[in-house]
Amino acid sequence: MTTQITHSDGIPLIPEHSHDSGSPRTTLNGNIKIKALPANFYNKFLSEKGKQQKPSPIRGLYPLEKKPGVISLLAGKPEPSTFPFTSLSFTVKDPLQTDGSESTITIPQDQLSPGLQYSDTAGIPDLLKWITTLQEIAHGRKHGMNASGAGEEGWRVSMGSGSQDLISKSATALIDPGDCILVESPVYAGVIPIFKHMDCKQIEVPTDSQGIRSSSLKEILENWPEGEKKPKLLYTVPYGCNPTGMTASLERRKEVLKLARQYDFIILEDDPYYYLYYGKATRPSSYFALEATEPCGEESGEPYAEVGRVLRFDSLSKILSAGLRIGFATGPETILRVVDMLTANANLQVSSLTQLIAFRLLDSWGYDKFFVHTKNVSAFYEKKRDVFENGLKKWLGGGIPEEGERDEGRLAEWVSPEAGMFFWFKLLVDPPSTDSSQNEDEQDSRTLIETHAYANGVLALPGTVFLPNGSKTPYVRASFSLLTEEQVVEAMKRLRKTVLEVRSERANR
Repeated sequence: MTTQITHSDGIPLIPEHSHDSGSPRTTLNGNIKIKALPANFYNKFLSEKGKQQKPSPIRGLYPLEKKPGVISLLAGKPEPSTFPFTSLSFTVKDPLQTDGSESTITIPQDQLSPGLQYSDTAGIPDLLKWITTLQEIAHGRKHGMNASGAGEEGWRVSMGSGSQDLISKSATALIDPGDCILVESPVYAGVIPIFKHMDCKQIEVPTDSQGIRSSSLKEILENWPEGEKKPKLLYTVPYGCNPTGMTASLERRKEVLKLARQYDFIILEDDPYYYLYYGKATRPSSYFALEATEPCGEESGEPYAEVGRVLRFDSLSKILSAGLRIGFATGPETILRVVDMLTANANLQVSSLTQLIAFRLLDSWGYDKFFVHTKNVSAFYEKKRDVFENGLKKWLGGGIPEEGERDEGRLAEWVSPEAGMFFWFKLLVDPPSTDSSQNEDEQDSRTLIETHAYANGVLALPGTVFLPNGSKTPYVRASFSLLTEEQVVEAMKRLRKTVLEVRSERANR
């Protein structure tokens, strides 16, 4: 048995591989053939609006400018010599140093010019190439080009102004009014209005401490109403889910992928917290990685994996800078071509300058330093998680937090997150002697947070904003990313005071 070499944060180191499109690739599971779904497979998934998209009459011809000897009269690009910028320098931390050492990156005028000019809709070529290789390393996927210039496994990368920009455009490309889509619940609040704007039906799939409940998903699909449109998409945040903080187990992921193949839907894998994983268990594979390693049948006596059912969204916001506004989608060429056309017709492209800054930083580090940096970032949030959880335990977890205090029992329930920057906890506002199941309406956290807690000087997000159909819930989402230890202690004291005040009110009714 061979030992798989991994980066320090558990991401597998994938060895260099051949670009021979005719040979089966070797994966962590042994020899397996990869079968990419054909381009026409996605016709049934594209929305009418997606099918109607046409290439920009100008940007669609950009590639022709690159042919040597061609004199282009095509685009209205401004003359770079009129720009006032002549160079750009910035300092960055060295991921390998703990003493705060910095290095300076300078972009001279000749190299700065591409960042000051219009560029390709999908992204500046250098950054696209760097990110594509990153996806090969991090997820074990193969992107070598075949004779026709398409990726052997049918995938590529497109840049967006943050991953939410790409999610919104992907929804436009794939969803028609009246379509049914599956969404894990609770779900990232930012996508609820996106899907509502599409006028589709959001079918909630419950989650728990192991992520999306694949058994519930299976039950929903097995009992799908006859005559109703079958769901074409599943949206999920598998690492450090916002809001629950939960990370889907490997077993659940495999079961979900199996259901996607069986019931013919595409997985929208929104993974902004992928690099913020700090769990003790082995890092679970992404859906994008799993579809290339999980066999779905045999051909001539050899196992094969079908790829092309996962559209993945990553972000640089949590690991480099939220202000850069750079995200990237990885998935089927056919879908991303439509997304690119939507970008070209809406905002042309992501800022060339921020892409250039990101590329020069990443290129100066290389992949090893990048993974060291992401490990440092995840370790930072792990410490933040621990500080917040210690505050929860002391002030809301039962017992006597300070001398002179009474033991009021547990005031909150939660599961410790293993990735991301959020806690999802239930405030136990009913006195312990009452049957809380009979008072679910009274346990709606919206009123408690927006009135009682805010009056006491603490603010969090009521859980109802993360439920697609707006159900009531006693849960609350709290972010611990920016808080100092002193702020955590004070916030917990104020939450404790809030819960006890509400308990007292209810006991005296």
